Amino acid sequence: MVGWLGKRRCSPIGIDIGSASVKLLQFNADRTAVHEAARWDLPQTEAVAAEDREAQIVEAVARAREGRNFRGRDAVFCLGAESLFVQNIRVAPASGDELKRIVTHEAVGRLPFGNDEAEIRYLEAADVRQGDAVRREVILLACRRPAVDQILALAEGTGLVPVAIDVEPAALLRCYFKQFRRDEDYQRRVMFVNVGAANTTVVIARGGDAMFVKYVDVGGRQFDEAVARHLKMDLLDAAALRRHNGDRRADQRDPEIARSIAESVRPVLDRLAKELSLCLRYYSVTFRGEPLAQIVLGGGEATLPLADWLAARLDLACEMGNPLRTYDKAAQTGRIGQWDVAAGLALREVD
Repeated sequence: MVGWLGKRRCSPIGIDIGSASVKLLQFNADRTAVHEAARWDLPQTEAVAAEDREAQIVEAVARAREGRNFRGRDAVFCLGAESLFVQNIRVAPASGDELKRIVTHEAVGRLPFGNDEAEIRYLEAADVRQGDAVRREVILLACRRPAVDQILALAEGTGLVPVAIDVEPAALLRCYFKQFRRDEDYQRRVMFVNVGAANTTVVIARGGDAMFVKYVDVGGRQFDEAVARHLKMDLLDAAALRRHNGDRRADQRDPEIARSIAESVRPVLDRLAKELSLCLRYYSVTFRGEPLAQIVLGGGEATLPLADWLAARLDLACEMGNPLRTYDKAAQTGRIGQWDVAAGLALREVD
């Protein structure tokens, strides 16, 4: 009986704090089913003071948990684009403490903040050729320590226990890697594109190993601003118009409204396609002989028309990601792609 009581009955709660909403997701103990999931929108107002935004997030998490069946207080929080510095770099081949020392030294001249206040981590991608030499491709991940302190303060305000603080790209990759079943899946090269409210996260991976990570400054906010400018509308009205039109079936959309929205967002889409093309070019030059199999599109802004447009523009198969397709009792609220980061956080293994 004592042993049974000591077992974890559910996964930690994955807490995905975005610029437009917070999303909470929890799996059962063996990660075969979604135990609970909830989303709460954040106020969309002009820039607010940091302490006011923190209060809004704490309130949103409380509202999302209210009346729900989340188990326990263990939670995995996340560092996102606003806090995380990400860059692919090449260093001399090494391992263990020596590689850590080399990466830390290389980070000094690259970080936009002082090295003495930095938390530095890295992911090893692969050995690559640079001229006649072999170099180690590494993904540098860094943040300022106050960003970690802020998450700990948020956790305290919500009454949750932060058993881990993860990074968004790792959570995104973990979410989809969990779905791999065949041996060949572990060698396929895939570009995961998560289009969120404020930015787009790009992760190119071989199986569950990240090879390239980049944040692109294109997201739902830029789409809404483009619609507002083009149609001379209030920003909140433009966001509602674009969202409602995009969530309707194709045969239920007003053709004139759909055409106006498409004209409005075309420059933003072109910028997104250009940025993704640069990511693909960097990958193809760095990791030669390892072609990409496809793009998987996720995030709250993921739609089938966007997937089709990217496939045509980038000349690469693009499918809609479904982060919960292998789980029972999957969350059905809103666009399914919005749950990928929260799912990846809840899948984080903790002691």
